[in-house]
Amino acid sequence: MNIPEKYLNGEYLEKNPTWDVEDSPWKAEQIQKIIERNNLSPDSICEIGCGAGEILNQLHKKIGGHCSFTGYEISPQAHKICLEKESENLKFKLKDFTTENDVNFDMLLLIDIIEHIEDYFSFLKKIKDKSKYKILHIPLEFFAVSAVYQSFIMNQRKNVGHLHYFSKETVIQTLKELDYEIIDYFYTPGFSLGHDYGLKDRLINIPRKYLYPLNNDLTVRIFGGYSLMILVK
Repeated sequence: MNIPEKYLNGEYLEKNPTWDVEDSPWKAEQIQKIIERNNLSPDSICEIGCGAGEILNQLHKKIGGHCSFTGYEISPQAHKICLEKESENLKFKLKDFTTENDVNFDMLLLIDIIEHIEDYFSFLKKIKDKSKYKILHIPLEFFAVSAVYQSFIMNQRKNVGHLHYFSKETVIQTLKELDYEIIDYFYTPGFSLGHDYGLKDRLINIPRKYLYPLNNDLTVRIFGGYSLMILVK
């Protein structure tokens, strides 16, 4: 996998000093939700691109027991943070997961990572046989308002390194084209985490919240603010 230099030299950490650890408990809850509502009980969970490792740390606390947790991260700066969280059943590796040949887990987590990968088709092909189940969390940034206000897309590209912008339909179609079996999915309201991105964002959060119960697909397509949590195998 071609790894951008900004993830290796500290540039990404400089622009994102918390590595979004403040969102990790919420993300872990969403992962636990899709695991439990599909009656899964994995013995081994691996997260690719685990960042500062806090999602796995939270899942380790929530699930614990017999399950082992392994995180792979390519950034030396993030991996250093991860090491502080290691325990008997929680380990972290500074390595590109796609170079691993003899690994297999019950479940792989790809949480907010696909949009960062230049050739995500090849990436998804390479990891397909390395676990039975995969859980992906993908921001849905291809929506009507983002097409009108291009500054949103450009900021996501410049500040957090998003290279691709998805809708629910493009995510599902991509996975089907790669012969993944769709088991379950639901929207997650990332806008509700309370990050203050300015007046425009605060105003658009109003229809995101109140129109969603009336027509969730249409609301997401127009106003964004949601991601897709999807379970495949």
